[in-house]
Amino acid sequence: MAWDFSTDPDFQAKIEWAEAMVRTEVSRLDLLWPHDVYKPLTEAQRAVVAPLKQQVRDQGLWAAHLGPELGGQGYGQLKLALLNEVLGMATWAPRIFGTQAPDTGNAEIIAHYGTPDQKAAYLKPLLEGEIVSCYSMTEPSGGADPAVFVTRAVREGDDWVINGEKFFSSNARWADFLIVMAVTDPEAPLLDRMTMFLVPANTPGVQIVRNLALFGEPDEEGSHALVRYTDVRVPASSALGEVGKAFAVAQTRLGGGRVHHAMRTVGQAQRALDMMAERALSRTTQGTLLADKQLVQSFLADSYIELQQFRLLVLYTAWQIDKFQNYNKVRKDIAAIKVQTPRVLESIARRAVQVHGALGVTTEMPLAKILSRGLSLALADGPTEVHQVTVARQLLRGYKPAEGPWPSEHIPTRREEARVALLGEGV
Repeated sequence: MAWDFSTDPDFQAKIEWAEAMVRTEVSRLDLLWPHDVYKPLTEAQRAVVAPLKQQVRDQGLWAAHLGPELGGQGYGQLKLALLNEVLGMATWAPRIFGTQAPDTGNAEIIAHYGTPDQKAAYLKPLLEGEIVSCYSMTEPSGGADPAVFVTRAVREGDDWVINGEKFFSSNARWADFLIVMAVTDPEAPLLDRMTMFLVPANTPGVQIVRNLALFGEPDEEGSHALVRYTDVRVPASSALGEVGKAFAVAQTRLGGGRVHHAMRTVGQAQRALDMMAERALSRTTQGTLLADKQLVQSFLADSYIELQQFRLLVLYTAWQIDKFQNYNKVRKDIAAIKVQTPRVLESIARRAVQVHGALGVTTEMPLAKILSRGLSLALADGPTEVHQVTVARQLLRGYKPAEGPWPSEHIPTRREEARVALLGEGV
């Protein structure tokens, strides 16, 4: 019977090293440059960041989500989940460890579907952390619903010409290239209607209309762009994957990414719980510590329970992915952790804010930012409600309707069946 909650000792040592690194050195970057995570590095920043990245490489933890053929270690989703729990403790940590979104997902799909020329032009510098990329999919009129996408790519000779608008194209303002999802055959079934394209950011016709800041961010730091594509001409070789197969490409970047984001959320939620517990033991009101108040004790207990339940569900999902090597087989639980990710973070962060009082909603504490992150996660990669529907549909596939007019657990019916089976009555 294989049932073990322990971690391989060698990898546990790497996790402990990573946690010490993130809590001490990487967390300082959050304090000095809180809005610069996705920006090109200044010379001063590069002098600080480059040695940290080298330490990560020396530990064999750089770009750990990749297979050995791309410079990673092939750790598998369970080990990656444990590492991402640590990386969630600091905003800069994913960049220092070579696992920054959306670059990680974009690198994965280029690795899976890119041609040798595409990999040479985009994948290698992306993996080295030399450039930034953008995933340009959602649209103003339909959000994340691809059935209403209208951005078109029309074939003209040896080129494709792209026209349309994309919304919330994260990091477009700093990206060297964009991965654009466009309709190439509007008459085809939905799953065969669109194609992914690699578009250099300096291609004529690519225009950033405006950058949107999220709640709590300065307007000038907004990183989610409305991008207009006007007669953007790219060669036929810019198609990423087969023409009409954008959905297959997109799904490659989502499954594992949701596990990573969920475990980073565990790290963030643990940080909020740590702050809540420290505050409870430090603050006195009406003659006693907050830790002695039953409502605060309830906050702490509920937060711990919710976090541990969620953490185990995410780790179990990661374990299943490693075991089955089939994201579709784990689709229900991947959707389930996507539903719980914002709920758990928001509820724990909200309690932590409350225990800190007015200080908790100021910029002198990170709690309001963590709370707003929970709100954003309920919308990222599709709204929570979409994933709830997926969970329900997948769940119902394992059931069937009752065979008669009464539920299968109807007591009078079962009692009669038991009487016949055991006593022979009614035969």
